[in-house]
Amino acid sequence: MTKILPSILSADFANLERDIKEMESIGVDMFHIDVMDGNFVPNISFGFPVIESIRKITNKTFDVHLMIDNPEYYVEKFCDIGADMVSFHIEATNHADRLLQLIKSKGKKAGIVLNPQTSIENIKYLLPKVDYVLIMTVNPGFGGQTFIFEMLDKIEQLDLIRKENNYNFLIQVDGGINIQTSKLCRDKGVDLLVCGSFLFSSNNKKDTLIELLK
Repeated sequence: MTKILPSILSADFANLERDIKEMESIGVDMFHIDVMDGNFVPNISFGFPVIESIRKITNKTFDVHLMIDNPEYYVEKFCDIGADMVSFHIEATNHADRLLQLIKSKGKKAGIVLNPQTSIENIKYLLPKVDYVLIMTVNPGFGGQTFIFEMLDKIEQLDLIRKENNYNFLIQVDGGINIQTSKLCRDKGVDLLVCGSFLFSSNNKKDTLIELLK
């Protein structure tokens, strides 16, 4: 069953606890947390202190998406402060296999991320080992961007590889998710949908969550 992961990046940072509790009240059980370093992507979001703080107010699953250079320096710390799932970009490291092993050794789910221009060929050797693959459907760095429809072909290709090889990884997408794009992605085999500004800006978040999964 497909799950919606609200992106904390789109929450009100002055009222993070309120927004997290509101999402819990409508039935959300996972949160997507974008960590940006201003190098790998042209934006800076937040780091350890914010995640440590919100970890104290919810027991829901934290999916931490590292949009940072050299993630090998920081992965272990993110695991230690409360991440349940950790993903990093294949473009950001020369040690992807080692990083996946490290995340799993900490008892966490390990994911690999592809930017829009990066081919699935770049991660084929990792697919038997990952717990999930995140396909970016926008260029990473900012919320509220428009979905890149060409990524649907990439999602379909990844799902075909999964089926042909009996792999167990989940497929996640992030960027430009709304009612229309949610259905298009689910029809292509997506399991996890990250939704930010569309969900947080809704006047009736519960109804919006239901619509995203119809």
